[in-house]
Amino acid sequence: MQKTVLNQIHRNLGARMVPFGGWEMPIHYGSQIEEHHAVRRDAGMFDVCHMTVVDVRGREAKPFLRRLLANDVARLEKPGKALYSCMLNEEGGVIDDLITYHMDDTWYRVVVNAATTEKDLAWMEKRTAPFEVEVRPRRDLGMIAVQGPHAREKALPLLPEGLRDATAGLEPFHAATDGHWFVARTGYTGEDGFEIMLPEDEVADLWYRLLEREVRPCGLGARDTLRLEAGMNLYGSDMDETVSPLESGLGWTVDLRDGQRDFIGRRALEAQRAAGDLRRFTGLVLEGKGVLRNHLKLYDGGREVGEITSGGFSPTLGRAIALARVAADAGDDLAVEIRGRRLPVRRVKPPFVRHGKACIEL
Repeated sequence: MQKTVLNQIHRNLGARMVPFGGWEMPIHYGSQIEEHHAVRRDAGMFDVCHMTVVDVRGREAKPFLRRLLANDVARLEKPGKALYSCMLNEEGGVIDDLITYHMDDTWYRVVVNAATTEKDLAWMEKRTAPFEVEVRPRRDLGMIAVQGPHAREKALPLLPEGLRDATAGLEPFHAATDGHWFVARTGYTGEDGFEIMLPEDEVADLWYRLLEREVRPCGLGARDTLRLEAGMNLYGSDMDETVSPLESGLGWTVDLRDGQRDFIGRRALEAQRAAGDLRRFTGLVLEGKGVLRNHLKLYDGGREVGEITSGGFSPTLGRAIALARVAADAGDDLAVEIRGRRLPVRRVKPPFVRHGKACIEL
């Protein structure tokens, strides 16, 4: 079991530690609900050092990534601009979902998921052969996510002086760097904030200084309820190598505009679209009391039409919510089977919550 550089600090703070993607990580520090509300109402921070930063460098970095990813990095013209994309196999299944930052045409920074790191790196390396490019995992870096309506104002004074001005005016889904620290205005919570990548030996000091500014430590539990409320997919639950982005609510990340760009998985996706009858990815709200869990079956009348891919309780809404994949012809009023009983659920369009506000009718 791997441990991040902050492992002992989490223990000192009373965290309950659990295995996650081959790492020992904090699930909460006493109250998952309070941590969730801290991010929605003020500021919270997450240890995301288990995720892997990968630098793609070289004269052909751009054409390499245009081949590798379903979204098109050619759209990233401004230095620091970020792009969310899926990396697909030839059948159109999702190997991983990731964020790519364009720093210049010879340097892109990619952040991949912890549990898929070795698989991702092997896949990327195998496909560098025709290109003049280097794929370099930055295992010398750590990362802290600071999220919430007051996250940026609390984090800004702690950034290196030369980086503060550039970061203060940073637009959403952009990054800035001083060559030492790398600060992105991105996140996985539906709130504003930063993801700060910095040398591993400086991570603990930043964590302590954020604590002094009353930024609350948050674990994987709150991270999951926050991303679910925000309608953000979780790899391994909402999509994997057997499911395409077209059936995972991620069709918007597939860029087919350039007919000459033959990205991996393109032909499979085009064939799926031509065949039609694609399953729909949808949000659900339980009409009453109960808990929605992953893999619970869904019914339209007497017909089974799909299953929940991510489910849980929304602390912000006080309701059970879920993401699900259902048949193309499934209706809006469905039923979920929980312990032999079928309870009504209503289809809604995610997100459920953004910037602390409900996005759906309750």
